[in-house]
Amino acid sequence: MADAENPRPGQPPVGDSPDDVVTIGTDRGWNTEDWWANFVGLFVLLGVLAVTLAYQPSDLSERQAAYEAAKTEYAALLAAKADDKTLESANEKVVKAQAALAVNPLQSYLAKPGGWTSNPADAFVGKKKESLIVPIVRVFLVTFALFGVAVWNLGGTSSTRGFPAAYLVVFLLATIAYVASGQVVINNLGLEYALWALLGGLLISNTIGTPVFLKPALRTELYIKAGLVLYGAEVLLDKLVALGMPGIFIAWVVTPIVLVSTYIFGQRVLKIPSRSLNMVICADMSVCGVSAAIATAAACRAKKEELSLAISLSLGFTVIMMIALPAFIKAVGIDPVLGGAWIGGTIDSTGAVAAAGAALGPAGELTATMIKTIQNILIGVIAFSVAVYWVTCVERRPGDKFPSLWEIWRRFPKFVLGFLLASLLFTWLTSTGPTGEATTAAISKTSGQLRGWCFCLAFVSIGLESNFRELSKQLVGGKPLVLYVCGQALNVLLTFLMAWLMFTKVFPDAAAALR
Repeated sequence: MADAENPRPGQPPVGDSPDDVVTIGTDRGWNTEDWWANFVGLFVLLGVLAVTLAYQPSDLSERQAAYEAAKTEYAALLAAKADDKTLESANEKVVKAQAALAVNPLQSYLAKPGGWTSNPADAFVGKKKESLIVPIVRVFLVTFALFGVAVWNLGGTSSTRGFPAAYLVVFLLATIAYVASGQVVINNLGLEYALWALLGGLLISNTIGTPVFLKPALRTELYIKAGLVLYGAEVLLDKLVALGMPGIFIAWVVTPIVLVSTYIFGQRVLKIPSRSLNMVICADMSVCGVSAAIATAAACRAKKEELSLAISLSLGFTVIMMIALPAFIKAVGIDPVLGGAWIGGTIDSTGAVAAAGAALGPAGELTATMIKTIQNILIGVIAFSVAVYWVTCVERRPGDKFPSLWEIWRRFPKFVLGFLLASLLFTWLTSTGPTGEATTAAISKTSGQLRGWCFCLAFVSIGLESNFRELSKQLVGGKPLVLYVCGQALNVLLTFLMAWLMFTKVFPDAAAALR
């Protein structure tokens, strides 16, 4: 057992509040944030799936015929070697015809603030000049009901008495973050809602201080874990099959090498005092940014300030890389497929990957997003591996018995199970044919909308629960920054070498098929 003066490595110092730690919650059976994140996320996904399947278009046979006709037309043009513009137009017809095979009646029911140029009020007006205020209010009511039930079960009446008012304020701050990120110049720079939500919370907590009445709604883990379960519907295993071995080598070989190497570098060379901070930064940088950081933080019980620091580093470097990397690729004339794979394996945020890949053209965007999707599949694997390592190595002292499987299960972040279940379910649905693919795409319009709100609420909460004094303690000597820069440099180098090897030497036909 660790004593008061010498806590176990990787654990928060004795005396820290459990609220300061990204917990897994295993002492109360099923009534934990992890399980409620699963309940909320899967309830939404299964509910939207049921509604979409029930709302089958009355003219489905006609839509199927139109889809087959569009496919036939595209195949004929492809065989005739039509020009790129004609093929692109024909392919758009195929995509639209397939999308029409399934209709999600809830798609327009929810919304988030849109883009604007000079008047922030324009963010509440949709592309068809419709008001977005009512759909945003619906988002508030839906998420309030779902999270309210979870919070009530987790804490009882005493914990939920102040939840309605507190949640309203947190939701308004999330809405402001969305509005800020929608400004056209800011949006083009890739400064996403996550950054503004985090900064908004930090601004309040480090000036006037976070009001006590907001505490019932500061449920960082519940929000972001539920969002990750929803994210499972968008991380489909068929992408792994579509890109094949090149994608596996780029995303599944380089990533673990970078994570382990950087972690060892942080411990043995930089000698970062907190192993949990070291691990969260390494996972954030090497896997897929914020999502991996959250899962890993839960597995190694990182402090919330450590998670906030890792996310801040990730967001800052994401902005730099999404601008610099495509510009460099185009300047030196790197093939779009190779460049897209490079982008997909190194830039943290999935949204930023898509934006950076789009700068290289359709082939670059497709390759970048597919590589990132394959990399995202590692979230569950990495979380489980970190949990096992932490229990068996970091927290185990000489003379301690080898931890049981129950202890490993206790530490494992259970929301990853919901993420994997959602991924498997919608991968299977997609494999059933064009209608299944269309159904999955239609459902993701709603699940993706709610996922974004969950993440935004989480970032606001992280900001409100963090302060610069705590963050500055972690930055003493600049070691976390050095760790991130060195790790990302290794990631950039190894990813490019692996992508070059896969697409130019080992599987050149795979690159040709993506162009």
